Amino acid sequence: MGTEVAGRRVPPVLVPVLVLALGAAVRGGPGPVTCGSVVKLLNVRHNVRLHSHDVRYGSGSGQQSVTGVSAADDGNSYWRVRGRTAAVCERGTPVRCGQAIRLTHLGTGRNLHSHRFASPLSGNQEVSAFGEAGEGDYLDDWTVVCSGTYWARDGEVRFQHASTDVFLSVTGEQYGRPIHGQKEVHGMAASSQNNYWKVMEGIFMQPSEVFKAERYHAEL
Repeated sequence: MGTEVAGRRVPPVLVPVLVLALGAAVRGGPGPVTCGSVVKLLNVRHNVRLHSHDVRYGSGSGQQSVTGVSAADDGNSYWRVRGRTAAVCERGTPVRCGQAIRLTHLGTGRNLHSHRFASPLSGNQEVSAFGEAGEGDYLDDWTVVCSGTYWARDGEVRFQHASTDVFLSVTGEQYGRPIHGQKEVHGMAASSQNNYWKVMEGIFMQPSEVFKAERYHAEL
């Protein structure tokens, strides 16, 4: 099974190399988001991409910080789509609406995470990056909230934390040094326009043969 890059198939082993080399590589389009894909996620209201880096919070958990950045070509905004904790989601399997997943930061190998600490600027729930080499704990699981059957590349979705029910959000608070200009990312209890995200640049695994067969039968 290959990876779709501008309509061509690429061996899976080359995906991380291509992501780093291409920068803002390929935009989302028709079709489902699949497990194993590497994507950038845009907060629709505030026009910032979900970002992380090896800078820790100075308060709260002290874990690796997660922020929003406006630069489309930032190399630290890539996240790999994976199955929930202790579950396998085969490469190329379309992600269903209502499915729990993990988002693993490509640059540091830590998972998007939340827990009952206050975020540093707004006082909402802290969102961090946690774990080592892609392995953390059950607080790394997020449910994809969308309409329809699958998470569509060109659709807007929300990510609801599976354990605490908050939504991944941006409300505009901005950091000073050492991450000047980056926006706070946090968890909010209420659903609002601040919760919506969209796939932008990325490298997408080809949908599995099972998904193609499902589509074929649905069209009959």
